[in-house]
This record gives sequence, C-alpha cells and structure tokens, in this order.
Amino acid sequence: MPSGRVLSCVVFCVLLLGYIEVRPVEASSISDELLVQRVLDGQEEAFGVLVSRYQNRVFSLVHRIVNIPEEVEDVAQEVFVTLYRSLSGFRGDCAFSTWLYRVTVNHCKNRLKYLQRRNFHRAQEIDDTPEKDFQARVSVALADPEQQFLGRELEKCIHFELSQLDEEYRIILVLRDIEHLAYDEISGITGLPLGTVKSRLHRARGALKERMERYFQ
Repeated sequence: MPSGRVLSCVVFCVLLLGYIEVRPVEASSISDELLVQRVLDGQEEAFGVLVSRYQNRVFSLVHRIVNIPEEVEDVAQEVFVTLYRSLSGFRGDCAFSTWLYRVTVNHCKNRLKYLQRRNFHRAQEIDDTPEKDFQARVSVALADPEQQFLGRELEKCIHFELSQLDEEYRIILVLRDIEHLAYDEISGITGLPLGTVKSRLHRARGALKERMERYFQ
C-alpha cells in the first residue's frame, strides 16, 4: 500500500476528482471483495469504484448520526481515508459493507466525543409549520416504526428529534429504521450482542415515541 505523499495524491484524486478508470458496466459486476484485493494489488482505480459505490450511504449515515452540517463532509472524507489505509485489515469474515459501516460509526462517535469535549452543540432547527400538520403522518410512523418515514416534513421532524436522543439510541435507530440493516449486521457494526441490539432498539423507539408525543398536544 502507498503511504505519505502517494497516499495523499490517491485520496485527492479519488475523493475530489472522482478518479475512476474502470468502465461502469465492468465495475457494477465486480464484488466488493475483489475490488479490495485489486486495491491491495496496486490498482488504485479500484478504490475509486468502492468510493463511488458507497459514498452516498456513508454520507447519509454520517449526516444522520453527527447532524452538524459543517462536520459531515470532513467526517465522511476521514472515513474513506481510514478505509484506504486499513484495507489490508479487511479479513472477509463479514460483508465489506458491514466493515465499512463499522468504520463510519466509529468515526462518528469519535467526532461527537471531540465536539462534546469542546462543549460544541448546535441542534438542527425545525421550521414553524404547525405541529398539527404532522400528526397524521407521525401517527403512521409511530404505529409501525419499521416503515420508511414518510414525507419531507415528517422526515425533518423525526430527524430533529433523533438528534436530541442519546448517541447510543440514535445510532441503533439510524442503522435499523433508516438504513434498514438486519439485526446481525447491526451487531457486527456496533460490537453489541444480538440481544442487546434488540433491547436497545426497543428502548430507543420508546424514547423517540415519547419525544414525538408533543406533536399530538
């Protein structure tokens, strides 16, 4: 694996210039594991394919967990820099996406701890739309939390309330109810036993529901 100045050049090309030489049709048929092996063999363009394949999901996950717009891009870029430097540590004992999500969640947690040490906090504001306008759609989401959150206004409302939850609850809810990951994937990402994942998710949903009840008043 390259290091130092070479690494910086590679990351710059991939993240800022979208440097991908593999043809789209070919790239879509290559497994993540094969792309990882190609990067380790010195084919830098294969890393560009991985970035292209996962950048939207990483950005979305960071946005949901960190919820500070000016921090999201930096954290997402750090994730891919770490990914590039750590590819040799991927053993294939889990899906590549699970491994990448684990790296992403760890970066989010580290950034939140850093911001807390600096006493930085800025909650996202919601607009002045009357709360009664949300009630019907909120009731749907609360009645069946497995369903995708509906409507832009409802999503904004729930996103705000998510940002107010404890970090451990927010991460579990994002991974399960927004990213729709399986319980065993979440266990692999967070390092929590399967039973703990389920019990924490239950408590997290309860905490979110309690926060949402003010929209019915």
